[in-house]
Amino acid sequence: MSDLNEMNGMIELNDAEETVTQVDHAYGGSEIQVLEGLEAVRKRPGMYIGSTSESGLHHLVYEIVDNSIDEALAGFCDEISVTINEGDTITVTDNGRGIPVDIQPQTGLPALEVVFTVLHAGGKFGGGGYKVSGGLHGVGASVVNALSEWLEVQVHKDGQIYEMKFSRGDITQPMKVVGKTDKTGTVVTFKPDPEMFDVTTYSYETIHTRMQQQAFLNAGLKISTFDKREGQEASDSMCYEGGIREYVTWLNQNKTPVQDDVIYMRGTKDDSSVEIAMQYNDGYSETIVSFANDVRTPEGGMHEEGFKRALTTVLNAYGKKNNIIKGDDKVSGEDCREGLTCVISVKLTEAQFEGQTKAKLGNASIRTLTAAVVNEKLDEYLEENPKAARLILDKAMMANRAREAARKAKESVRRKSALESGQMPDKLQDCNERDPSLCELYIVEGDSAAGSAIQGRDSRFQAILAMWGKMLNVEKARADKIYGNDKLYPLVLGLGAGIGEEFNIDKLRYHKIIIMSDADVDGAHIRTLLLTFFFRYMRPLIEKGYVYSAVPPLYKLTKGKTQRVAYSDEERDEISAELRGGNANVKVDINRFKGLGEMDPHELWETTMDPERRTLRRITLDDAVAADQVFTILMGEEVEPRKEWIERNAKYAVNLDY
Repeated sequence: MSDLNEMNGMIELNDAEETVTQVDHAYGGSEIQVLEGLEAVRKRPGMYIGSTSESGLHHLVYEIVDNSIDEALAGFCDEISVTINEGDTITVTDNGRGIPVDIQPQTGLPALEVVFTVLHAGGKFGGGGYKVSGGLHGVGASVVNALSEWLEVQVHKDGQIYEMKFSRGDITQPMKVVGKTDKTGTVVTFKPDPEMFDVTTYSYETIHTRMQQQAFLNAGLKISTFDKREGQEASDSMCYEGGIREYVTWLNQNKTPVQDDVIYMRGTKDDSSVEIAMQYNDGYSETIVSFANDVRTPEGGMHEEGFKRALTTVLNAYGKKNNIIKGDDKVSGEDCREGLTCVISVKLTEAQFEGQTKAKLGNASIRTLTAAVVNEKLDEYLEENPKAARLILDKAMMANRAREAARKAKESVRRKSALESGQMPDKLQDCNERDPSLCELYIVEGDSAAGSAIQGRDSRFQAILAMWGKMLNVEKARADKIYGNDKLYPLVLGLGAGIGEEFNIDKLRYHKIIIMSDADVDGAHIRTLLLTFFFRYMRPLIEKGYVYSAVPPLYKLTKGKTQRVAYSDEERDEISAELRGGNANVKVDINRFKGLGEMDPHELWETTMDPERRTLRRITLDDAVAADQVFTILMGEEVEPRKEWIERNAKYAVNLDY
């Protein structure tokens, strides 16, 4: 461990080794507690896995893996593998103790059968099977079974291989012994039910990303992923002895660190533990990734709250003590987190989550413990590393000055634009409707395209904001550069909800924000710049699903007085053949639209703006960490990572003109 830490320039502030709480007694059927039957899952799958889209499909994998992770948390498993088989079936294997196979007292049935057929049955509900457990709802195995066309489970335990088979939650083969073994563990293979899911094709990259995250969170746990589908073969094995310290290094791989080392803090109280790893970089955005019992908490909660408060307190106290912060000055929480990359991982016996999908942790006691750990350990680090401490405080003070400059710039712009009197930007042609849920704002590239959009729109509910030229790349700029920017600030004024920490989505004037740019490289660049801005300064817009990309047609096909439009090369060829009617001598004129400005108002309305006929792509934020990395690569200072990313993904850019 010390060699690894030294090699990666990491500092561990607590030398105590990671401790795991092992259960003293045997893990048997009596540990499986039954709460209710398995009835509503197939009727309302969204209640249990979030959705029946791609995210829900992948969630089936995570539910089974979480059971294996629980074995690792209890100290009984150190290897897990996830395989996508031919036909998009999934196999999850672990070397834990194996699911109990003896009789479960409440039901008189084998515990293995109970786990896969009874909702809320498992070792996580007070039976003593696990002190700490993850899993989204603690219903993993039975829900996956209910939503699978078929599922097979093999348990290696007590020298025997036990097997059961199911179909859509029903038993097709009762538990029986099928062989001998000298191993322990569980193997689950299942095929998602196409009757339940919109898509049944798995993404190796999505599964790999999630498994890598779990490997970071569980130091020393080896997790392997395999894709065995023909033409898509891939594999990887991940094991990080440095745990979340290596996670922070990985998150910062395309950024320039402020201090060389990763600060690591750890503390425990009773059955709860807190681990924090953090490192500053020279960027302007903060990345805080938090977990409770290995479950991601994207909306934060008490552990994040405790960390943020203590971080601000410690940095201000150190700055005052060492005369870096003078007089009545102080740095705000936002100043202290500018350029911070941090991973927070807490583990506790009775995790209290807010909401069905456990996006936010509610345990007040973990806030107290997290704050105490940061107050003690971060202060120790700053005292023992004065050079790094000075760099961190200087960055916070610089952020504070920039924020003050942003405030003055904002006030100046407000005066110039007479914001207080309610005036809107000159480039904004507003709609008549005042209910935000009914209003749409089209952000249109170029004055000519905006002119067509204004004439072609339905002014009752569609507003138009013209953009022109290349806008500011906010990945390389602070907030003070945004206020007064002639391209960005009109957008801020028009949306009406502020930016950064001041952003208030309740004040948003439009619930559909549609980026309408040309289908070429310049249009794609403008779209990326806008998305970078929304992601960094108005992220709730994307999280709430309010941001869209318009899909204008690529081609106009004309045969005599008949005109059609096509949105892809394939559609162009299909329409062309249809217009010819099998006669190769029939002339069909095919023109490529060079930009939105080429369309007359009627064409633009019919093809791109009419809610009855248009196509919109909603911009989603399934993984904020992955999105953060992509924006850093594409829009940041480092050239080499951007070049590598473009080379890797160029094959997907099929609709761009070069």
